[in-house]
Amino acid sequence: METSKNKTLDLTRGPILPLMLRFCLPILFGNIMQQFYNMADAAVVGKLVGTGALAAVGATGSVIFLVIGFVNGICAGFCIPAAQAFGAGEPSLLRRFVANIVILSVGAAAILTAVTSLLLGQILTAMDFPPDIYADSFLYLRIIFAGIPATVAYNTQAGLMRAMGNSRTPLYVLVGSCCLNIVLDLALVGGFGMGVAGAAFATIASQAVSAVICFLYIRKTYPELRADAEERRFHAKIAGRLILSGLPMALQYSITAIGSVLIQAAVNGLGSIVIASVTAANKIQSFVHLPFGTLGVTISTFVGQNIGAGRYDRVKDGFRSAMIIAGVYSVAMGIFMYFGGTYLSLIFLDRAEPQLAEILSVIRHFLRINSLFYIPLGVLIVCRFTLQGMEYGVTAMFAGAFEMVARGVVALVFAKTYGFEAICCANPAAWVAACVLLIPACVVMFPRARARAEAGQKRKTGG
Repeated sequence: METSKNKTLDLTRGPILPLMLRFCLPILFGNIMQQFYNMADAAVVGKLVGTGALAAVGATGSVIFLVIGFVNGICAGFCIPAAQAFGAGEPSLLRRFVANIVILSVGAAAILTAVTSLLLGQILTAMDFPPDIYADSFLYLRIIFAGIPATVAYNTQAGLMRAMGNSRTPLYVLVGSCCLNIVLDLALVGGFGMGVAGAAFATIASQAVSAVICFLYIRKTYPELRADAEERRFHAKIAGRLILSGLPMALQYSITAIGSVLIQAAVNGLGSIVIASVTAANKIQSFVHLPFGTLGVTISTFVGQNIGAGRYDRVKDGFRSAMIIAGVYSVAMGIFMYFGGTYLSLIFLDRAEPQLAEILSVIRHFLRINSLFYIPLGVLIVCRFTLQGMEYGVTAMFAGAFEMVARGVVALVFAKTYGFEAICCANPAAWVAACVLLIPACVVMFPRARARAEAGQKRKTGG
């Protein structure tokens, strides 16, 4: 088989910790760029159109998180079996996976686009969008959701490259896409006066360009993925395996989004000071939590490749290394956020705000309680994505359900009695609840993964 060794990173050989860091750093930078990417529309609209348009775009965040989170999850889940085939050194199986991933991705994109377009009005009504921003929010989401096929295409191809150990190229493409998005925002919103519609078109256009670039790059760089007619056929068994890997991860992302919506619903009843404070605190935490998500993608790819290669010893060592990374980061960032996180919130606040002292006090309390539980969050991420890499995604999905229930109970039930204190404890309760399921699940599933790895090794050696 013709290979592209210089364009892939074989995670089944070599020192584990350096390999993980080499693989995850480009993903981390990409996630940071994605945050700026998501902020670009709101920033340009707010500066060039006005606060009404800014509110319309900003209010769509939870809806977009729910839908696009599902897209990101299903694309990432589809690519785990591909990582296993790559690690196992089975090029024909890898090509069959890729062909069926394409078929399923096209189907998923079509269904999601149709469903979101048909139900958009009902979604906004159910969320009680204010009348003064309803029209702009509807228009913005209508265009964004029409671009779901481009989002699916980019995420699927980026996931395939990561499955083969290439985490740098998706980063480069994402940086270029972010720059293009900003340029198009300025041109369409500022130059042509298209308002929120211009911002939405800029987003989906940059996603579409990213997808095309990824396609051309993969076609040129990975000749080993060019399937023949037989390998391109739809295969029910392979498609079923992909769905069992992709759908639980997609639902897991959506469940997390629903939990966030429940917390927001509880926060909305506590007054403008708390709403502004929690919003600023969550903006800070969205950046602080990026390395956790990056580590999750890294460990799932690492486990996938090594399960495929029959290297159970490396799966265990990789799990330990990921736990070390998560533990060190959790402690370091927890200390920083406990003592200094409040000062970061000044990035989002006006120093001339009359109630600034009260807002900072609320933010400080929220961040301090959350920062005390970063270790359970790190354990949650490593356990969840290790199980995903082993293709035990259903178990990981149930852990997501535990999270959602814990968030909902604490935020909606206990908030009635304990108010803001309950809001502060909602995320920590969710992280601990998930660990209650995930830690025993890892204990049970690791021996099963070992048996699979040993069976794969015997199959390769003819034993």
